[in-house]
Amino acid sequence: MMSGVSSAALPYLRPASTSASNATSALQPEAPAEVDAATSGFRIDVSQLRPLQGAKSISAADNPVLRDLMATNWLMTHDTSATQSAVSDDAPENTYAEVKVDGEVVATLYNGGSSTMTNAAAAKIGKLEDPPGLSGPGLAQWRADTYAELLGGTVEKASTAIPQSQWTPRESSSATYSRDQLDAAFDAMLAEGQKAAAQLQSSYLASRKQPGTSADFSA
Repeated sequence: MMSGVSSAALPYLRPASTSASNATSALQPEAPAEVDAATSGFRIDVSQLRPLQGAKSISAADNPVLRDLMATNWLMTHDTSATQSAVSDDAPENTYAEVKVDGEVVATLYNGGSSTMTNAAAAKIGKLEDPPGLSGPGLAQWRADTYAELLGGTVEKASTAIPQSQWTPRESSSATYSRDQLDAAFDAMLAEGQKAAAQLQSSYLASRKQPGTSADFSA
């Protein structure tokens, strides 16, 4: 299965800016007074309103699924023990081999098994299923040989290529947390929110005491 197909040859179609349309809409005349007069006749009869029976407010704490989802997100955001490699799989220093046609690089393979190629090369190769069980440098070698055969090119192994025995798969970024961890994280998240709200209120009250100043809470 091919991954990471290069889009260098594709034209980048950037959507037209909406600033012009926004500016135009901002200059539209206000609705005529007749429209306001016509709609002003609609009123709600307060005497017909009835209180909802059995309705009660709920919070995230009342929904176990939402509570755990928020706690998990908080833990992942604050997980200082997570160690991610600073070098991506398709970094130049992870190059396994290159496929060349008439001296031009049309595909690049990486030690992790991923590959990139030109749009023209991808069009010629089409849909290609990877053999089951292959990964890392072994998959990179199979792809390089297959690409070269289909494209009529040659494989040039890079000096940064590593053997299968030296390849270490990346650890999954997913994490599983215990019940105690999730409960503690949710409590910490609530405390963090209460602290932020208290600081915001304190800033607002301080600004009210100073004449001629105002606080901006739009951020």
